[in-house]
Amino acid sequence: MRKRYMEMLALIFAMAVASGCIGKGQTDAAPTSEDLSGSITIVGSSALQPLVEAAAQQFTSMHPDAAIHVQGGGSGTGLSSISEGYVDIGNADLFAEEKAGVDPSQLVDHKVAVTGMGPVTHPDTGVANISHEQLIDIFTGKVKNWKEVGGKDEEIVIIHRAKGSGTREVFEQIGLKEAEPAPGMEQDSSGTVRKIVSETPGAISYLSFSYFDDSVIALAIDGIEPTLENVSTNYWKIWAYQHMYTNGEPTGLTKSFLDYMLSDEVQEGLVPEMNYLPVREMAVERDAEGNVIEK
Repeated sequence: MRKRYMEMLALIFAMAVASGCIGKGQTDAAPTSEDLSGSITIVGSSALQPLVEAAAQQFTSMHPDAAIHVQGGGSGTGLSSISEGYVDIGNADLFAEEKAGVDPSQLVDHKVAVTGMGPVTHPDTGVANISHEQLIDIFTGKVKNWKEVGGKDEEIVIIHRAKGSGTREVFEQIGLKEAEPAPGMEQDSSGTVRKIVSETPGAISYLSFSYFDDSVIALAIDGIEPTLENVSTNYWKIWAYQHMYTNGEPTGLTKSFLDYMLSDEVQEGLVPEMNYLPVREMAVERDAEGNVIEK
């Protein structure tokens, strides 16, 4: 009789497991690396785009059933797209509070890095260092020839990022001290700006450090070099947080990818390798009003 009773208990237990009444805790557990699947879309800042693309490539190599679609378009596009719920993550060089027409109350800010930004020129201008006043004079059109700032007798050609670009807004706010820039060619992506500057005699524009390479000259300002070390202390003042915004607290694949962006693998690997700075290495903090305080 006891044997028959034990057999009946075993049968009931097996049926409960099959129906999900027992072992439900395993079903509700956070996904393991093998469980991650689906796709998310990320748009916005072209300054942050190279880092996110590289991290997405590493992430999806570890999780082949997950797809991370990364696009540029500028910080304005990133902020408006996430605010309106069109994408999973909106990338920006700006605080959401700085962007007109965006309600920041429902957005969650994930600061994943810091980028420096600075003026870049065609390699043959003959100039490697200018004063802050000269920088403003160049971009406002007061200085029109490189010989006026110690360079070649060559006309200055100004290249801008398009309006809505976070790089442009940060550069104009800090680099130009909000002076009205002179008209110039406008381009939607930092990669295109770099290409045009490198191929156009007399050209000048501005890029995040992640786009600096040997095809252009990154100008020093008042003898201060545009380096991550100088950014970390605010000695080089033209810099911005790299924000990845979500509409509410992230869940699922979005949360997993953001956790990866903040992991040591990315923060100690990709971030410095690609000429960004981990937020935790900053000796100062900046708020949405532009106030800078020491940590």
